[in-house]
Amino acid sequence: MVLLSLLLAPASGISAANPGLDPGIGNVPQGLQTDQDYSRSYGAHSVTNTFVTSRQVSCYRPEVPLAANNGPNDGYTGESSCPGATTGEDTGAAAPYATQVGSKPPYPASEPKLVTDHSESDIRVDPLNPLHIIGSSKWFTAAEGYNHLLGFYESWDGGRTWPTMGHIPGYEGWTDNTDPVGAFDAYGNYYEAILPYQFYYDKTSHKKYEPGNEPNPAVVNEAVSVAVRPHGATGVSDWITTHNGHPDYVFTTDAGFGQEPDKQWIAIDRNETLPNGSANPNYNRIYVMYVNFNGNGSKPYVQTAIAREDGSHSDWTPQVLLPTANATNNNTYLYPHIDPAGVVYTSLINYVGAQGGCCVDILMDYSSDGGVTWIGPSLVAGNVHVPPLTGPGYANTTFEDGIEETFAVGNHLSSQGHYPIYLAYESKSSGFGNILLTASYDQGATWTFPIQVNDNATSTVDEFQPNLAVAPDGTVSVNFYDRRLACPSGHDAVAAGLALDRVNPNYSGSLPPYGAADYCIHASVQFYSATLAPNGNNIRLTQHNWDPQLNAPNRSCPCNPLDTFIGDYFGNDFAGSIDYATFISTYDDGTNPQHYQQQVVAAVHIP
Repeated sequence: MVLLSLLLAPASGISAANPGLDPGIGNVPQGLQTDQDYSRSYGAHSVTNTFVTSRQVSCYRPEVPLAANNGPNDGYTGESSCPGATTGEDTGAAAPYATQVGSKPPYPASEPKLVTDHSESDIRVDPLNPLHIIGSSKWFTAAEGYNHLLGFYESWDGGRTWPTMGHIPGYEGWTDNTDPVGAFDAYGNYYEAILPYQFYYDKTSHKKYEPGNEPNPAVVNEAVSVAVRPHGATGVSDWITTHNGHPDYVFTTDAGFGQEPDKQWIAIDRNETLPNGSANPNYNRIYVMYVNFNGNGSKPYVQTAIAREDGSHSDWTPQVLLPTANATNNNTYLYPHIDPAGVVYTSLINYVGAQGGCCVDILMDYSSDGGVTWIGPSLVAGNVHVPPLTGPGYANTTFEDGIEETFAVGNHLSSQGHYPIYLAYESKSSGFGNILLTASYDQGATWTFPIQVNDNATSTVDEFQPNLAVAPDGTVSVNFYDRRLACPSGHDAVAAGLALDRVNPNYSGSLPPYGAADYCIHASVQFYSATLAPNGNNIRLTQHNWDPQLNAPNRSCPCNPLDTFIGDYFGNDFAGSIDYATFISTYDDGTNPQHYQQQVVAAVHIP
């Protein structure tokens, strides 16, 4: 591979030309890469792409339907009647779902609706069977209204085929379920953490959150909860969604605004024995973390339970408040991970106010006693320039972002006697998104000087939404969305659906955006050793670029074209030496003529 000359920032990490750059910008150990070599890397590394969610028809009866339709621009179609599901899931056609029985008329919807889009995703490999993989994502019936449950897709042959998919049952009585994330326990049971919540649409199609005026008074206003797919399950509806006779709530609130749980994440301790040979007292302990916005900043919490072999679990423990740097600030974006010694770590973001500009602090807490007591926070990185949380979003387009960081733990002892911990984050200090990576080998007491992950030669493009994973041999991978390659202008432009993209209030160029720079998206990955020595250059994970304007969910209302979304993160996990990623594409590979947001699974071997 031909490399451009290595361009390093001064030792301080602050560019002399731009003293406002975050430390690490320009510090690219593997050297910069030409766009041509990057483009060729997909084939050079035998990357495979499988369009998954476009291959079956999924439908469910939403709690709150939406009549708005923003089409035909950007491919929007509004909600559609179910044309006949092929997934085998319960579509709700015969009767409302169990959790919808107490809904107030005119809720729920009178009929099932077609699932169109699938944004934001997670992917997990079964520890008992590396050929068994489960992905999950948001499962939309109306992108214009941000109307979605969570759905899943499952493979038993290492991602070659995905015969089982559908919405995750048990929580249809809420307007939305959000933030897909899962974890396997040591028995092979799969746990999905779910955030169900209620709202309705007013006459202008704005979302309304009104305590006491929820569409479904028979269920709680909001909750953090779980659904379990037991080991050996094959049917699309084979989920355990109740505990003690009610939905499997970890935390609930009926207080509406002023008590708002958000950003749940899950991890399970699968270490049966500790490195010293003793039994792990926290074997199969489930950690569910979330934050609660209570009017005085957001507070991070953890609750735990013990997983059982049959897919059930013990009762959830009471809330434990995690240490924070400033109790009145917002503290959010938790990523629990557990090292082989049973120590559970999480990163968290601390910021003031609405997080509308610069900057945030990235912190870390950890617990060595099963989450009972916590040490921290330690500072990982300070004054980090954040991605665009609110409109008008990234340059040239209208989608926004939120989560700044990703976190993972290593599995081989460092020279300092601890397992490595890794954190990657996005910096917008240059005006464009760059991915930075740092590590600690002493439980967060010190962190390595950040390195820049993305190796694009052109600096005026965005890279964003990093996600970390660690392979069994200690290899670290960072995947991320990437805009270094221009939108297609030839035959690929037709399959990319660019002709649909004709109204974009955040783009000053001509539309459709044929050949537009810093506009269309692909996914990338960079591999490192356990000590963060780079293994080659960035590898392109997507065979074809895709347009983020097409069928992009509108977070506030269909009337706001500057508030679109593709999600905050996408999945990354290892099966041995194979790295799997699951991410969005609106490209038509022959199965996606409407250019909906579909989930694609990429697989690549560690070089």
